[in-house]
Amino acid sequence: MSPPAAPPLLALRGVSVRYGPISALQDIDLQIQQGELVALLGSNGAGKSTTLRAISRLVKPVAGLIEWRGRSLARTATERTVRLGIGHCPEGRRVLARQSVAVNLELGAYLRRDRRAIARDLQRCYERFPRLGERRSQPAGSLSGGEQQMLAIARSLMGRPRLLLLDEPSLGLAPLLVAEVMAILQQLHREGLTILLVEQNAHAALAIADRGVVLQAGSISLSGSAAELMAHPDLKDTYLGEGEPGDG
Repeated sequence: MSPPAAPPLLALRGVSVRYGPISALQDIDLQIQQGELVALLGSNGAGKSTTLRAISRLVKPVAGLIEWRGRSLARTATERTVRLGIGHCPEGRRVLARQSVAVNLELGAYLRRDRRAIARDLQRCYERFPRLGERRSQPAGSLSGGEQQMLAIARSLMGRPRLLLLDEPSLGLAPLLVAEVMAILQQLHREGLTILLVEQNAHAALAIADRGVVLQAGSISLSGSAAELMAHPDLKDTYLGEGEPGDG
């Protein structure tokens, strides 16, 4: 008799979220296995960012269940999700502009107490992102947009996440920088990090993802392997058209 299968790393079961009278998510079912890179796609306003906020407990679902390794997060504070291993790199980078690159990175490890390991991880960030190493003493606000995005990703890694939630990391970047950021995420994936990637750049996201999920008006309208979604004839025009301004 074979042993029971391990639960997914993360599972959303019938999750719905409302902002007052506005329904942002409706009955979302999503599972992410250890080691996967899943692209969460959709037009502006589809509910992508709300999905990440619900996982991080920044917003509370009005229905449904979010499970981490088979256990409900219903009574889990946001800080506790970080301790559990859920890292959230929000849209817009949100670096501390007046603080140095080094201080920004150290803040990513604010819940940790293993000083020697933190120092090793800091050095590893500088090796992984050489431009951050070169600018470690500079204010984060003096970095280019691409460098700030790398800093935001590196800061999230300093928390040693088991699951990294990334919200629009390519937003506002030139094509060459988009390719560079995606190459970094692909390498992190190859090293075993589980990633849930929110992106409007569907082609770039699916090029590195194992599979994709498309949100439309707060509901899942399409899902499948990255290859299946890349080949879908109506993906761009039907599912990824520009929506109303608001939540991604």
